[in-house]
Amino acid sequence: MDLNKNFFKSDKQISFLGDGELGGKAKGLEFIDSILKTKISKEEFPEFEINIPKMIVIRTDVFDTFMRINDLWEIALSNKPDDRIALAFQKADLPFNILGDLRMIVKEIKRPLAVRSSSMLEDAMHEPFAGIYGTKMTPNNQPDVDTRFRKLVEAIKYVYASTFFKAPKDYIKATKHKTENEKMAVIIQEIVGDKHNKKFYPEISGVARSYNYYPTGGAKPEDGVVNLSLGLGKTIVDGGVSWAYTPAFPQKALPFKTIRDMLQQTQLYFWSVNLGQPTEYDPINETEYMFENHITDAQNDGTLKKIVSTYDPQNDRVWIGYGGNGPKILTFAPVLQMSDIPLNNLVKKLMKVSEEAYNTPVEIEFAVTFPKNNQNMPIKFGFLQVRPMVVSSEEVDIQDAEMNSENIIISSDKVLGNGIVDSITDIVFIKPDKFNSKSTHQIAKQIEQINKKLCKENKKYLLIGFGRWGTTDAWAGIPVDWSQISGAKVIVEATLENMIQEMSQASHFFHNVTSFQVFYFSVPYSGPYKIDWKQIDNLQIVEETEFVKHVLTEQAINIKADGRIGKGIIKL
Repeated sequence: MDLNKNFFKSDKQISFLGDGELGGKAKGLEFIDSILKTKISKEEFPEFEINIPKMIVIRTDVFDTFMRINDLWEIALSNKPDDRIALAFQKADLPFNILGDLRMIVKEIKRPLAVRSSSMLEDAMHEPFAGIYGTKMTPNNQPDVDTRFRKLVEAIKYVYASTFFKAPKDYIKATKHKTENEKMAVIIQEIVGDKHNKKFYPEISGVARSYNYYPTGGAKPEDGVVNLSLGLGKTIVDGGVSWAYTPAFPQKALPFKTIRDMLQQTQLYFWSVNLGQPTEYDPINETEYMFENHITDAQNDGTLKKIVSTYDPQNDRVWIGYGGNGPKILTFAPVLQMSDIPLNNLVKKLMKVSEEAYNTPVEIEFAVTFPKNNQNMPIKFGFLQVRPMVVSSEEVDIQDAEMNSENIIISSDKVLGNGIVDSITDIVFIKPDKFNSKSTHQIAKQIEQINKKLCKENKKYLLIGFGRWGTTDAWAGIPVDWSQISGAKVIVEATLENMIQEMSQASHFFHNVTSFQVFYFSVPYSGPYKIDWKQIDNLQIVEETEFVKHVLTEQAINIKADGRIGKGIIKL
């Protein structure tokens, strides 16, 4: 329906401003909205209130008009830094004909708002652009309408500007598209969550995939995988620390070696919208109105009771639930292992109906808020996004004997992807004797420079490093965005001695890895398979920096991945 005052009091979830296209993200939510209403009954899940949070979509014609009337194409397509582009967009004017509607939005909605990108290219099957463009949160709690209106306008301009930031421009070079042909729609959406002191956030954010490239503990790929976190979903989609589980076996805990590891390696920080005094005026900063908080803040807010376990130091045990004075651990065990909150059953049903609707495996994003003070109210479940996944069906057969055969430089039984690659001669790797977690930002920059050169030569390469690729936690791996390694066709994640990191395959980074059909090998230090560093290090050196080396093979290396069983080999 078109936006009018009745929309805010109706049971309709989606309204529109302007003409043109909805963009990939909004189109997906519009499509799934009808599916949720027909396939998910209140009788089946009476504990939950399930819906897509109310949203207004600004269609792509508004973007076209904005670019034209402000003469922004020259700076947008230039090589100027992101902040220069963002400032130019902030100085520009939105089309006059939507300003009254934007003012009505902030008059009628009193909750924090997320202003999200919905470009024409987002969430396409093979080139999804997931997480490439900007999202801006605004608290929408200022006492006067004029200020709330200005903040909404600034957020829309930021999302428009993000279309032309460096990362999307570099990313789009890996596709058949051109930046000048991109069009941006914008979603204005109520944030799922509740006010807790001067913060606003949901108790649970989640990303669920109906196909799992890394099944463990007897699970099948078709069983899927779910990642849960406290607070806003930025933690998960940016590759931060979250709780991963298989929906078929929700009671199985992650394989921590010790309780100490569990305390150190589960989520300790979460994102919220700042409802208090902002730190400083910064309209070109995506996190201007966001805080990263320690979980002790959530403990003070009273939001941990249904999602934690408690460590009992006297008995050296971990108990499900909030009771006791020991440290709290974000295991989500109360909702995964207790039958009174059937969250896992709901997630499984949503994955099933979404997969049937798209006729392909899917990834969904959601958020959950519990009623305050144990009120007799339903649990709010917000369905935030759905996108198709790519699952290759090519049959590749890897025999056990091949895993350790002659000239194998890397083998793994934890491989994402499926097929054969036999055209790569370039290998870029982080030097094992030079790697340290304090230098990961420098390492990312050095890899980016080599990536630029190889992309300019249109050469794909094998990339080898340590810890999580694409994480925002610099101590957990290499904090690259996709544009910095866009030429990599095969990526290897290894660990060194005393370095244990679980992969975060629910991040936007990993959605792009799978959608571009990049192979991803995981080789833990303590696993049955090793990397033959001696063979790799003896190859012809093309370029060497303090932390990174680029080498060349005489003949193309042979890379095979069997996605059915998760095995892969890389052979000189």
